Amino acid sequence: MAANSWFSVLTSTGGSLTSHRLFSTSLRPSSFFIPKADSQNQNHKRKVLNKSSSSPPEKVAGKQKFSRRSKNEGPFANADGRSSSSETGRSQSTAIKSFGLQKKGKGIMLDSKDQQVETGSIQDAAFLNAVVKVYCTHTAPDYSLPWQKQRQFTSTGSAFMIGDGKLLTNAHCVEHDTQVKVKKRGDDTKYVAKVLARGVACDIALLSVESKEFWEGAEPLSFGRLPRLQDAVTVVGYPLGGDTISVTKGVVSRIEVTSYARGSSELLGIQIDAAINPGNSGGPAFNDDGDCIGVAFQVYRSDDAENIGYVIPTTVVSHFLEDYERNGKYCGFPCLGVLLQKLENPALRACLKVPSNEGVLVRKVEPTSDISNVVKEGDVIVSFDGVHVGCEGTVPFRSSERIAFRYLISQKFTGDSVELGIIRAGEFMKVQAVLKPRVHLVPYHIEGGQPSYLIVAGLVFTPLSEPLIEEEEDSIGLKLLTKARYSLAKFEGEQIVVLSQVLANEVNIGYEDMSNEQVLKLNGTRIKNIHHLAHLVDSSKGKYLVFEFEDNILVVLEREEAMSASASILKDYGIPAERSSDLLGQYVDSTIEQSEATNHGEFGYEGLLWA
Repeated sequence: MAANSWFSVLTSTGGSLTSHRLFSTSLRPSSFFIPKADSQNQNHKRKVLNKSSSSPPEKVAGKQKFSRRSKNEGPFANADGRSSSSETGRSQSTAIKSFGLQKKGKGIMLDSKDQQVETGSIQDAAFLNAVVKVYCTHTAPDYSLPWQKQRQFTSTGSAFMIGDGKLLTNAHCVEHDTQVKVKKRGDDTKYVAKVLARGVACDIALLSVESKEFWEGAEPLSFGRLPRLQDAVTVVGYPLGGDTISVTKGVVSRIEVTSYARGSSELLGIQIDAAINPGNSGGPAFNDDGDCIGVAFQVYRSDDAENIGYVIPTTVVSHFLEDYERNGKYCGFPCLGVLLQKLENPALRACLKVPSNEGVLVRKVEPTSDISNVVKEGDVIVSFDGVHVGCEGTVPFRSSERIAFRYLISQKFTGDSVELGIIRAGEFMKVQAVLKPRVHLVPYHIEGGQPSYLIVAGLVFTPLSEPLIEEEEDSIGLKLLTKARYSLAKFEGEQIVVLSQVLANEVNIGYEDMSNEQVLKLNGTRIKNIHHLAHLVDSSKGKYLVFEFEDNILVVLEREEAMSASASILKDYGIPAERSSDLLGQYVDSTIEQSEATNHGEFGYEGLLWA
C-alpha cells in the first residue's frame, strides 16, 4: 500500500553513492574530491579581471586537481563524468563516480555491461508512476570572484513522491538551483518545484510541488526496511540513453558505513550490483514487494571491479525527514568530536590498562565539541549508550553482523545526550555528552550559497573553503593546503581568511602579484574570521593598515589613501560592492578562543577513525 503521509520513522538503515569518474592507484580509495557539476560551454580557466568591464571575466587554465580531505580518503568525481582528480590521477586505475545528474549537451560514455532496460514484468507497476524526472537550472557561486556567479547550466535527475505534496531527490541534483521543474511519467507538462530542505552531508533534498494537477491520481511510495544480503533490488529513474523511465535490477551486495561523496560524512550505505548511471541520482530503489529501500546516488568504477553502486538507505532518509520535521529545517548529522585509534594490539591494551578485548583510544578531541569538557586524550571509549565498542572500533549490528562505531552516532540527532563508558588510567567511569554537528575550519560547503568577501584598496579577502581550493588549487601553497586538510577549529566561527588576489591600482603597487596568502593579523590584532577583519578595518584609526601574512609577509597601506581609492577600484573592475551583504551588520564577537594547548596543529590523520 502507498504511504498516506510523507514521513515515517524506520528502524533500519542504509546508504549509497552516485557519482562520476575518478581515478586512483589502488582498489582502496585514496582521496576525496568535491563532485561539481559542469556548466554548458564553460571554459575552466584561471580567473582574471579586465578593468573597465562589468562582464564576468574569463577563466584561465585550471583543471580541478586538488583532492578533498576526509577521514577515509576516497576519490570521487563530477556528476557529468569529468574527473576532479589530478592529471596524473586520470591515468590510474580506480574510479568512483558521483552519478545522478545527466548533463545536457555532454558526451556519453557507457559501459557495455551496464544494461538499462524497461522490464516488461513491472513496467505497468503502480509504483513506477511515483518516479518523476527532475530538470534543474544551476547557478553556482564564483569562489575566486566572490561578488559574482558562474555561467548557469542545466541538468536532469530523478525524484519520487513521498506524499503530502513532497518529493525526495539527491541534494546534488538541485545544488545551487535557480529553477527546479519536475515531470511525471507519461506526461508532457513540467511543474515548478521548490526546494524545502537540502542535506548536503547525506545527499538528500526535499522538494514540494504546489500544483494540484500534478498530484491528481498520484500514489506516494511506501518505505521498506533495511534489506538483507542477496535481496533483490530494482533501481528506477531517468538516466542517460533515453527520455523514458528506466529500470535496472540487481541484488544487495554489502551493507556498511561508507563515505558519502557529496559531503564530509560517513553514513550507512547499501552496495548493489544494479547499474546506476548519470540521471539515476535521486531515483528510488525497490525491493520485491514494491517498497522503497533507498535512494540511488553513487557508483564506484575500477579496472578491477564492476557493478558497484550505492543506495542511501531508508534509515538515513528517515533521519533527514525527522530532523526537518523537528526543526523546520535540516540541522545535519551530529558527531562525537573525537579522533580514535583501534586497540587491536594486546600490548597497547595492557599499557592503557584495558582489561578486555574492547575499546578505542581517543587520539584527539575537537575543541569545539561538547565532549571536550569530559573526555581527554588518552581515554579509552569502551561503550556508547550501553553498547560495547570492540577493539576494532565496531559494534554489534543486527543478528550476526558488526558495523563501524560511527553508525551509532549517526542514529542520534543534534542536541541528543549520550552516555560514554571510558577507561582513564585504568579506572572505569561514565560521562555524559551532548552531540552536535562538526565545526569545520575549512567548510566543504558555503551556507547560503554565496561566499563572503571584503575588498580593501584592491586587496580581495575571503574565507578559505573547499570550493575555493578547487578553483585555485594551482596557486595555493602546500603549507596552506596542509593547514586546510589537517587543522582543527579552536572555536566556533573561526575561519582561515586569505588574500585571494589583488586588483592592481596605484594604491597597492608592489603587492599586485600576491594571491592566496593567509592573513593572520591587522595592526597587531589576530584575525578570527572575515567579519572580524571587516570590523578591524572599519574601526582602525591609525595612519596605516598593516596586514601580517603567513611566513612574515607584510602589506602596509596608508589608511586614508586606501579608503579613498576603493570607490574608483570598484568602478574600474565592475564590482558592485566592497563587501558581501553578510558583512554589513554590526560585528558581535561571540567566539571563545581555547588556549594554545588545545590547538592540535597539523597532523596526519589517515588510517584513524573520526567519530
